[in-house]
Amino acid sequence: MHPAYKDGLNFIAAGKKEEGVASLEQAARERPRDAEIKAAMIRHKGESVDGYLDEGNRQREAGNSDAAEAAYRRALAIDGRNTRAIQGLELIAVDRKNASNLAQAEQLLKKGDLLGAERIVRTVRAYDTLNPLARSLQQQIDILRDKEMNPSANPAAKAALAKPVVLEFRDASLKSVFEVLSRSSGLNFVFDKDVKGDTKVTFFVRNSPLEDILRLILTTNQLEKRQLNENSFLIYPNTQAKAKEYQELVVRSFYLANADVKQAQSLVKTVAKSKDVFADEKLNLLIVKDTPDAMRLVERLIDSLDLAEPEVMLEVEVLEVTRSRLNEIGVDWPDSVGYGALQQTITTTTSTAAGILQNVTPGGTLTPGYISLKGGSNLTSFVANPGVTLNLKGMNADTNVLANPRIRVKNREKAKIHIGEKLPVFTTTSTANVGVSASVTYLDVGLKLDVESNVTLDDEVSMKVGLEVSSIVKEVMGPSNSLAYQVGTRSASTVLRLKNGETQVLAGLINDEERKATNHIPGLGEIPLIGRAFGTQRDSSIKTEIILLITPRVLRNIHRPDFGQPALPSGTESAVGAAPMNIRLQGTKALSVAPRSNTGGAAAANRVAPMPVDPGMPVAPPMVDGLQLGGPDEAAAGGEVELSLMAPGQAGALTADVSFDPALLEAVLPAAVAPGRVALRIEGGRGSLRLRALPTARGETRIDVTGAMLESGEPYSGATVSHALKLR
Repeated sequence: MHPAYKDGLNFIAAGKKEEGVASLEQAARERPRDAEIKAAMIRHKGESVDGYLDEGNRQREAGNSDAAEAAYRRALAIDGRNTRAIQGLELIAVDRKNASNLAQAEQLLKKGDLLGAERIVRTVRAYDTLNPLARSLQQQIDILRDKEMNPSANPAAKAALAKPVVLEFRDASLKSVFEVLSRSSGLNFVFDKDVKGDTKVTFFVRNSPLEDILRLILTTNQLEKRQLNENSFLIYPNTQAKAKEYQELVVRSFYLANADVKQAQSLVKTVAKSKDVFADEKLNLLIVKDTPDAMRLVERLIDSLDLAEPEVMLEVEVLEVTRSRLNEIGVDWPDSVGYGALQQTITTTTSTAAGILQNVTPGGTLTPGYISLKGGSNLTSFVANPGVTLNLKGMNADTNVLANPRIRVKNREKAKIHIGEKLPVFTTTSTANVGVSASVTYLDVGLKLDVESNVTLDDEVSMKVGLEVSSIVKEVMGPSNSLAYQVGTRSASTVLRLKNGETQVLAGLINDEERKATNHIPGLGEIPLIGRAFGTQRDSSIKTEIILLITPRVLRNIHRPDFGQPALPSGTESAVGAAPMNIRLQGTKALSVAPRSNTGGAAAANRVAPMPVDPGMPVAPPMVDGLQLGGPDEAAAGGEVELSLMAPGQAGALTADVSFDPALLEAVLPAAVAPGRVALRIEGGRGSLRLRALPTARGETRIDVTGAMLESGEPYSGATVSHALKLR
């Protein structure tokens, strides 16, 4: 065993990978034909480099840039030209630059410079689309911009629309209903001239937000609203002509990084029903004009489509192991015995066409014609020289042929590897006018590997593998001296699914040949035992095996964007992207519709109050302090936080409605009754809520208690409380 090879194995066993690989490389340089040393060097070098790369990737994802950089540099110490290690160092530099830029964006955001902060955030997201801090800052910027551009985001308007009311109308005119709403809520309503104010409205509502009631009234009467300022609304018919006059449109440009712009255009037109869509294939740019509600839907559709395709690195090792044995033992007797005259001199007479005879000495030039040999001598017998040959031949050979290619391929694309030769095959063609023409084609001989990979979302790789190993058996002469080859081949094809980093061995492609041949004197050579003295025997065996080792390593995969809801609300056919039409329950009852009066009159009874007023209904005892929500002010991404909700002085049980942002938090205990909503039971004046921050959550958020209900079914006063939480 080579001393450097032995030292290398010992170093690797002791955990000193750099020293071990260096010793194995030294042994491979000193013995370049030793297949065992070369295979061990390649295997241990690859395993060491992959281990450091995996460690670097884990540390980088955890945010430990210094530890990740050290791991990548140790990988480069073993393989100085490793592409993944070099890319890892480049990504660390980008991460550090992005962190500095995002810190600057946070400062600009605190100062109110939305334009400057958004410019920096978009620059960072161009390099790192999934950066959690950049996405959080973008969400904050969008919220602040909506508050500036959308009057409905004003706190005063929000408070008026969120006020729970009790409404009872029976055959009331539409304008009288809005008049009552205006007096009770302080909101202003302006009507388009085509709105029919004498339309009859009948409904009964208890303890529901005014915003939901207003949306329901407008929808059931084919009306639409547009907010003019923080407390004024324009009411107009929901027709196509009026929508063109009053409905606000926005334009946004989407520069796509990965998706095809024509595919994105088809998606927007099909799902979002946007009509004004422009696609620039040169810049991969998509420009959309639509309503703000539809534009929010378009943004999420584009985010779902514009994702980088997965990529996988295929590490392939091919071994061809050949073992051959040859034994040739015996006596090689002459094949023939002759009897005749042995001539000493030879005279050659040549007859030409003219009939002239010429004597040509040996070594002279002969012309075509009749040749005769003359000579004389005594008759004698003769055999080949030497007459008898003793064969004692034995040969053993072991051959290992190793190929270790690595190829990087995109998802659902084919990777082809060919290691071998292209042999020319000549073909001749005879034609009457041209004559004989020759053409050449090339035949691939050697190792051919075809792999088509499909990366799944759970970091597994499904592959179609086709392996073919071919070699030349013999040359074959065809018509007109054309050359062809007889090719021996072994092939295998399969479909398999492997985990990231899992190695699969394909073996068993064995070619086993055994041949026995004898050359002996007839009769004598067939006598048992002593027959070997009158002949020679040749025994040969050749065994060849092909072994394929394939290891997929996922370099990039798709990360599904988390929108916090399993289904994305898309509005209706006529109002794409609009909020769902529902009525939130904030009291004992939701919505009830009264039957039309039989009197046919237009009598209407109306009553509006911030809380239900019914003398015959028991009212919950008021709490002085109301609900109190407390807990930690900060939480780590991926960690859990526990909040306490207390009802001082309340002996009975009650149920509180707690809401949170499902894009940042998820409920642990109790379970969520809907995305971003928990029904928390409070007993003995106290309840506990446990939430978990999502791994990508960053920034600030709030947990809101929007209402509470006693066991008797009565609302609990003072049930609106919030708690701010910072996610880091």
